[in-house]
Amino acid sequence: MPLESYLGQALLKKSLGARTEGKLCTGKVFLAEKPVTVYRVWNSDKNYTIYGSWWSFDSPQGPKIQYRKDNGICPSWSTLDRLSSCTIKVGAKIVVGPGQSAKCAESTYAKSAVNQVFIPNDSRNDVLFVENCTAGVDWP
Repeated sequence: MPLESYLGQALLKKSLGARTEGKLCTGKVFLAEKPVTVYRVWNSDKNYTIYGSWWSFDSPQGPKIQYRKDNGICPSWSTLDRLSSCTIKVGAKIVVGPGQSAKCAESTYAKSAVNQVFIPNDSRNDVLFVENCTAGVDWP
C-alpha cells in the first residue's frame, strides 16, 4: 500500500541519491500489508551486510558484472558473493524505485530502469524489518 506521510517522506529522502552516488533516483514509499519475499546479494567478508538496506523482489541472476551494472553496485562496495532471501515484516515501510547512477573507481554506472527495494535495516543496532531469512548461498 503506498504511504504518504512525514515518516514516509523522511524514508524516501534517505533512499534517494544524487547523480553518481548510487541509491535510488526516484521512489515510492510502501507499507507492507503482508510478508513479501525479497533477495539480497551481499559480501561474506562482512557478515553484518546480510541484512543491509538494498534488496530485490526478483531472485538475482548473474553474471555478476551485469548485476552490478543493472543495480549500480561498485566493486569497492561489495564482493557480491552470497545470496540470501528474507520476508519483509508486516508493517514495515519500504521504498521501491529505479537505481541512480554510481561513480566507482573503475567506471561509472548509468541510471538503471531496474527497481530496487530499500529497507532501512540497521543490523548493528538490531533493527530489522525482515525476517525468516536464509543463511545465504554462494552467488552467482
